[in-house]
Amino acid sequence: MSVSDTTEPDDSFDAIVDAPFDAALSERYLVYALSTITARSLPDLRDGLKPVHRRLLWAMRQLKLDPSSAFKKSARVVGDVIGKYHPHGDASVYDAMVRLAQDFALRYPLVEGQGNFGNVDGDNAAAYRYTEARLTKTALELMAGLDEGTVDFIPTYNGEEIEPEIFPGLFPNLLANGASGIAVGMATSIPSHNVAEIIDATLELIDNPHVTHERLMELFHGPDFATGGQVVDSPAAIAEAYRTGRGSFRLRGRFHAPEAKDPADIEAGVERLGGGQWQLVISEIPYQVPKGKLIEQIAQAIVDKKLPILEDVRDESDEAIRIILVPKSRNVDPDLLKESLFKLTDLETRFGLNLNVLDATRTPMVMGLKELLDHWTVSQIDILQRRARHRLDQIEKRLELVRGYIIAFLNLDRVIEIIRTEDEPKPVMMAEFDLTDRQAEAILNMRLRSLRKLEEMQLRKEQDELLAEQDELEKLLESPARQRTRLKRDLKALRKDYAEDTALGRRRTLIAEAAPTVEFSMDAMIEKAPVTVILSQKGWIRAASGHVPLDQEFKYKEGDGLAFIAHAQTTDKLLLAASDGRFFTLGCDKLPGARGFGEPVRTMIDLESEATVVAMLVHRPGGKLLLASSLGKGFVAETNELLAETRKGRQVVNLKDGARLTVIRPIAEGHDHVACVGDNRKLVVFNLEELPVMARGQGVQLQRYRDGGLSDATTFVLADGLSWQMGGSGERTRTETEIRMWKVARGAAGRMPPTGFPKSNRFD
Repeated sequence: MSVSDTTEPDDSFDAIVDAPFDAALSERYLVYALSTITARSLPDLRDGLKPVHRRLLWAMRQLKLDPSSAFKKSARVVGDVIGKYHPHGDASVYDAMVRLAQDFALRYPLVEGQGNFGNVDGDNAAAYRYTEARLTKTALELMAGLDEGTVDFIPTYNGEEIEPEIFPGLFPNLLANGASGIAVGMATSIPSHNVAEIIDATLELIDNPHVTHERLMELFHGPDFATGGQVVDSPAAIAEAYRTGRGSFRLRGRFHAPEAKDPADIEAGVERLGGGQWQLVISEIPYQVPKGKLIEQIAQAIVDKKLPILEDVRDESDEAIRIILVPKSRNVDPDLLKESLFKLTDLETRFGLNLNVLDATRTPMVMGLKELLDHWTVSQIDILQRRARHRLDQIEKRLELVRGYIIAFLNLDRVIEIIRTEDEPKPVMMAEFDLTDRQAEAILNMRLRSLRKLEEMQLRKEQDELLAEQDELEKLLESPARQRTRLKRDLKALRKDYAEDTALGRRRTLIAEAAPTVEFSMDAMIEKAPVTVILSQKGWIRAASGHVPLDQEFKYKEGDGLAFIAHAQTTDKLLLAASDGRFFTLGCDKLPGARGFGEPVRTMIDLESEATVVAMLVHRPGGKLLLASSLGKGFVAETNELLAETRKGRQVVNLKDGARLTVIRPIAEGHDHVACVGDNRKLVVFNLEELPVMARGQGVQLQRYRDGGLSDATTFVLADGLSWQMGGSGERTRTETEIRMWKVARGAAGRMPPTGFPKSNRFD
């Protein structure tokens, strides 16, 4: 028989189960999701820790790294954690440990680091072979009671070790240090809070289980971040966020100048330098904003001219943050500078609140503040009861031995005789004195030096103390009121270490609603100064400082000359009208100086090659313009609608058949009529109300022509008459008051103008 005949058929494919792909995928994904939610990303309500943090602290406790012991290398701690309890990457475990040691990341650090554990600038910590660590007092308070039967211990991933399911300490770590994490389909985001306020709210809840949320918020004011700052939301918005467990907080950095002399300047962060000069001092930055990144943002805003009122930013920080802001001028408004920084940089951020935690049954839930404190109080009562039961077991075992010792002392001679004469003294003593196995074994293990009268007195005293403690513990377990009283007493004792007058307990984050945000534009951040804007015939633009005479001679390139000139302020916007009906906007503060010939305006705006600039106006908010094309069509435009944000400008007048934008005239207050003159030298006057106000279009027909087109148009007050410029060097003005004979309906052909009307067919 061949080998192939004796080999059993391969049945490996028999284990394959035929199942729908979507069902198999959803089942496996659900397992992964539950693992991520319950064992990685969400904190436990009872101790506020995720598994990796709990295992880190447990491993450090096992290494006896308490605050009074020497530091040990971080590599040792990380090695124990990933080897015994947490089989994940060493980098992720070390990163978690680093965060527990950073006083700018955790409000109450749980690890004390020695070496480079990173900084508020955003620099990373040194490698774990260089740094050392040990536990803080806060961490010990969080782990207090682990040896007192207060929590269950569970096997580690390989069954070789055990670890606590949670930490039983009274320190309210969940709210005190906060947590953040992203699971599958859910996330958590909990800011840090002040321990004294957490305890005050908890005590109020213990005294009055039906306490209102409003009363809790009187004691529990809101977040208290490690880096300070100011929460500027209204009390109502903060209270609503904690009522539902969801919301967000607007967090700002703070300005503070302790070296200033004026108390108002100290609070405002303004340092006076003499000669009217001053500078702003940032002393606190928002939580989780790297200082280096914030300074880069401010510097970039200066380079990009988004903060033209800011001259420079300097970092003068040591252990305390000190960022100096130098304004462009002493006339800059400090409040405006602050508002601009809040708007343009991370000096103002938002921190989300999502109180999504695992309750005692490992179920994820979003809780409000009252519900969360209630669950935490229940867990602490449970821990209190378990500690009491564990202690009662210990007392019972000790009392058993103490009673045995006392019996031995009362019958000392007989006990000695039995030990000396009997081959097996233990059963004899148990039978004669009615002793338990443990009692007899303990008597046999007694030292000779213990056979003293003093020892008997101490045993009787110990028995009385144990019986008294046993009685107290039994009463405690029988009375929920006693349990609440004990919890309150313990909380008050803990509060003393984190009181408002201690360095660790002092509130760092100011809760104060900000004044309404100051709406500001870039114009408001520009220092106001007079300038004279000159645009040449060939399109070179410049701005001379001050308001120089408009008839002053300026130098131009060969073959060039003046086209337009106007007085303005650096805060003004300049409107340029092109012959193709497009309007462009330039900031007067961005124009080149007048020391040279300026710069081509085409480098600042996207002007079509065939188009030319036909008008230059200083924008006046709320003004109106009369716009008309060479074909005699026009309308009224509001100047606010002409501003353009981009280089491409804004198409305002639609032109056809080779028409050009001919008339761009401001309409003065009180003008009520329009006068138009055509190339055919005919004049027509009609009511201004007949023209529509439009943002864009061709407009309506102002005057009808058999041939030619519109030469000029203007607006005026009919009662005052129509005026025009006379020729000659005198620049005389003539006014025709009897103008009613030219007044007709819009779109008429008109008639020849009055005697003396300029041959140029223009009103100016």
